[in-house]
Amino acid sequence: MTTLDWIVLGLFVIGLIGVVFYALRKKDKDTTDYFLAGRDATWIAIGASIFASNIGSEHLVGLAGAGAESGMAMAHWEMHGWMILMLGWLFVPFYARSKVFTMPEFLERRYNPHARSFLSVISLVSYVLTKVAVTVYAGGVVFKDVFDIEYITFFGYDIDFFWISAVGLVVLTGLYTTFGGMKAVLYTSVLQTPILLIGSIAVLVLGLIKVGGWNEMMEICSANVTVHGDSMTSLIRSPKDPDFPWTGVILGSAIIGFWYWCTDQFIVQRVLSGRDMKQSRRGTIFGAYLKLTPVFIFLIPGMIAYALQQKGLLTLESNDAAFSTMVKELLPMGFTGIVIGGILAALMSSLASLFNSSAMLFTIDFYQKYRPNEKERHYVIVGRIATIVIVLLGIAWIPVMKGLGKVLYEYLQDVQSLLAPGIAAVFLLGVVSKRTTPAAGLWGLLIGFTLGMTRLGLNIFSGGIEETSLIYKIFLVHNWLHYEIYLFFLVIISMVIISYFTKPKDPLVIAGLTLGTASKEQMAEVRASYNYWDIINSIIIITIILVFYAYFW
Repeated sequence: MTTLDWIVLGLFVIGLIGVVFYALRKKDKDTTDYFLAGRDATWIAIGASIFASNIGSEHLVGLAGAGAESGMAMAHWEMHGWMILMLGWLFVPFYARSKVFTMPEFLERRYNPHARSFLSVISLVSYVLTKVAVTVYAGGVVFKDVFDIEYITFFGYDIDFFWISAVGLVVLTGLYTTFGGMKAVLYTSVLQTPILLIGSIAVLVLGLIKVGGWNEMMEICSANVTVHGDSMTSLIRSPKDPDFPWTGVILGSAIIGFWYWCTDQFIVQRVLSGRDMKQSRRGTIFGAYLKLTPVFIFLIPGMIAYALQQKGLLTLESNDAAFSTMVKELLPMGFTGIVIGGILAALMSSLASLFNSSAMLFTIDFYQKYRPNEKERHYVIVGRIATIVIVLLGIAWIPVMKGLGKVLYEYLQDVQSLLAPGIAAVFLLGVVSKRTTPAAGLWGLLIGFTLGMTRLGLNIFSGGIEETSLIYKIFLVHNWLHYEIYLFFLVIISMVIISYFTKPKDPLVIAGLTLGTASKEQMAEVRASYNYWDIINSIIIITIILVFYAYFW
């Protein structure tokens, strides 16, 4: 970091502070204001927040590291612009008509209160123990690597710079999220997204120049061939590939994508903040355009780092250090400050979204349920207190995360593959069929979560389980993606059978919440919320994704 880099980074921080103060000036009158920005967000803020919330440590550390290790294998999870379009075109009308604050609340409207409570618990636990923990941990690691500082002496004591980075990241983000609410999250995303894109594109371009161009990078990476004949540039891998067989990756990544983009509070809350259906849908279209970039600004730089290492132009201590090493070694004065600002933006926006979504789940799905007659201002204060508690839990989890090292991070994708099937199946059948019963919805969540967490627990202790045992053959012998697909269809079959033997919900109560039950007025409102430009842009996004798959097939 040169003086110019510090100046550039300082300007970004000043801009961020200015945006936060602008958000703080807009007082939160009620829970709609605090958690959903008064349901007045425009498509630019929604799309930018969808993208900025998504880009976290799994991209800055994991995706670049995956590019350096296995090449294009993880690209399936990043080319999910079509899933964001599904959120906008299929789910936005249902969510808009229901007027819900949270996804568990939508399940209560569609199924019953038990389904709502169960999903709330699952979401809160997974947010604190995986998303918050991993983002905070990776933030500390990334900044320690980039600044290349081991310790800072404070009053005669040497303090690990990891702790300063991690705790500072949580406290700063927690402050503006606590007091600014969803407005602060949305407004800061509009500033953070372009900074993140500019900095990351600079890494991509300078990396390609250093390695000798696109063709040179592709040639070096394609020379790294696995025992099954797949190279780093292969998007579709052999069905015998132990990690990413095409028989599992196509549908498996789609199930995770459906759960994450269409049903997870962390993402959908941005759409719920929309001024109307048109702004929400256009926000998803804008977000889908932005979602086309991570493969190029994070994964491919990891492949470039691998190619540079093969040419002897770069030394990687580990694959996960690919992005931060390129920032240190390749960028000229000034650009390093921009990229550090982008990294800071990515981590803060992701954490801010997590804090706000978690506080909303607690306040709306738990506290308001048991204290239903309080004033709106009271719930806003509870939401702020809940945010502070979640911030403190994030800080408290840092020592555990630091002790675990990469163990929890390695299981993060596995955890998502085990959480997704049950929740995805329950939302999908709930919207597609009015015949799906409340009992089926609740049991779908229970079956999916129980069988998913059973595999996760057995995975941790798999060293002591005999490969010939029945438990191993049922839960552990399958590839993680194949298990996810089996679990998804098992939940769907179970829900169909349970629905056949149990009583469906009153059709009048769920009118407008499933396909084929919307009134003529509601259908007319949906048709009026888009025009041919929305359709054309959606077709362009899908075409780009298809061309990408064709190129890397």
